[in-house]
Amino acid sequence: MVTVLGGLLILAVLAGFVGALSGLGGGVFIVPGLVILAHVPMQVAVGASLISVVATSAGASVAFVRDGWTNLRVAIILECATVTGALTGAYLAGVISQPVLELLFALVMLQSAYFSISKHGDEMLPKSDPLCERLRMGGEIPGDDGRMTTYGVRNLPGGAVLMVLAGIMSGLLGVGAGAVKVVAMDTLMKIPLKVSSATSNFMIGVTAGAGALVFLSRGDVAAVVAAPVALGVTGGALIGSRVLPHANVNSLRKLFAAILVLIAVEMGWRALAGI
Repeated sequence: MVTVLGGLLILAVLAGFVGALSGLGGGVFIVPGLVILAHVPMQVAVGASLISVVATSAGASVAFVRDGWTNLRVAIILECATVTGALTGAYLAGVISQPVLELLFALVMLQSAYFSISKHGDEMLPKSDPLCERLRMGGEIPGDDGRMTTYGVRNLPGGAVLMVLAGIMSGLLGVGAGAVKVVAMDTLMKIPLKVSSATSNFMIGVTAGAGALVFLSRGDVAAVVAAPVALGVTGGALIGSRVLPHANVNSLRKLFAAILVLIAVEMGWRALAGI
C-alpha cells in the first residue's frame, strides 16, 4: 500500500506540473493512474481526481494571478457556464457504468493529445467586440520588452457553449477539461495562449469543486487516495506555474501527447473488455 501511494504521489507531481504548463489539468493522468495502477473503481478515481484538480488550480493560480497572466473577469463570466456543465456531468457519472466511463475517458485523452500537438496562434485583437467590450473582458499582458500590451476578446456566446461542454467533461470524467477551455479562449475568443492557459488553470478549480461536491454527497471520494494525490498535484502545479511564463513547451507537449495516446489505448481496451 505504501509503495502504491508513493507511486501515486510521484505521478501526481508530474501530473500537476504538466497540467500547469499546458492548462490541461492533472486529471488526464491521475484518473488512469488510479484505475490502471491502483485498480481503483472509476467513480472513486474520478472523485479523487476532482479533488486533485482543485489543488492544481489553487497551486498554479497563485503565481498566474500575481504575475498578471490570469484574466479574472473572463474567468468569472465563463464559470457560470462551466459550473452548470460540471454539476450535470457529476450527476451523470453516478448512473453511467464503469466501462462506458472508461471509453469516454479514452476519447477525451485522444482529444487532449490532439490539443497538445496542434498549433495555436498568439494573434491578439486590438479591440474587443461590442458585447465583450461592454463587459470589459479585454486585458493587458507583459510583452518581451517588459511593456504592457493590450488585447481584446470576442465571441463570448461561442466560448460559453464550449465551456458548458468542458464542465460536463470535468464532472463526468474527473478532468479539468482545460483542453476545451483553452481552445475556446484561444481559438474562438482570440485570447493570447498564455493568458488562456493561466485563466484555464484558475477556472478548472472552481469547475472541479462544483463536481466534487456531488461526488462527496454520494460517498465516492476516498480520503486515503485523494489526500496524497492532492498533495502531489499541488507541488507539481507550483513548479509548473513558475516555468510557464519562461518556457517553450512545444517539445514537451509532443512527448506528453504520445503518452496520452498510449494511456487512451489502455483505457479503451479495458472499456471494451468490460462491456
